[in-house]
Amino acid sequence: MTQDLATWLDHAHVDDSVFELRPDYRALLVAAEDLRPGPSDDTSEKLLAHAEEEARLRLAGTAPEELAHVAAWRAAFRAFGAKPQRTRTSVEALLRRAADGLPRVDRLTDAYNAVSVAHTAPLGGEDIDRYTGPLRLVRATGEEAFETMSAGEPAVEHPAPGEVVWRDDAGVTCRRWNWRQCVRTRLTESTTRAVFVIDALDPLTDDDVLAVGTALVDALRATSPGVRTRTRLLARGRD
Repeated sequence: MTQDLATWLDHAHVDDSVFELRPDYRALLVAAEDLRPGPSDDTSEKLLAHAEEEARLRLAGTAPEELAHVAAWRAAFRAFGAKPQRTRTSVEALLRRAADGLPRVDRLTDAYNAVSVAHTAPLGGEDIDRYTGPLRLVRATGEEAFETMSAGEPAVEHPAPGEVVWRDDAGVTCRRWNWRQCVRTRLTESTTRAVFVIDALDPLTDDDVLAVGTALVDALRATSPGVRTRTRLLARGRD
């Protein structure tokens, strides 16, 4: 995939069926190039340590599902048939790990995980150059391919009919809105161009979502000096 970031973002799309499920849904896409991938380092460690402290202060004895934005996502998952006790949103899963320490994966993943936890918003990152065609959010037919790993071996799964999934022309890139990313487009230590998806529901406002985007760009600049970014907000009536 060799398109420039602006052109690639212009073709991203959220299907009307998703907005019918949650009219308040918004996705802020942050596309970045000239990233500097690599293993976790001092910079990503500081970002994660700050996020862990923010999570401890925000939770302070409160269960993650009692936070307003996490509760909204639990309701959204139930609306398409998922059970949030079994398949938690990405941000809830991270918040549940914050007290004992967030995972250290690699410097790019660490950066976006830190922003996700600090701002209580689901956030994922994927390698743009591994995409085939545009990114779009749809309700699945159940026939789409989802490349994953099972017992250490490559495997192909299929989403449930009606499940909310991100996909491209080759198949599903993320199941259950923001639950699990596929193997094909995940970030690696050779990724230099990526798209980051910030998912939002009420009570987060547009300004709140844009603030998360700003925090993400700041984190990317800290880990990748010289990074170049473009953003696009997808929302009902503005897609």
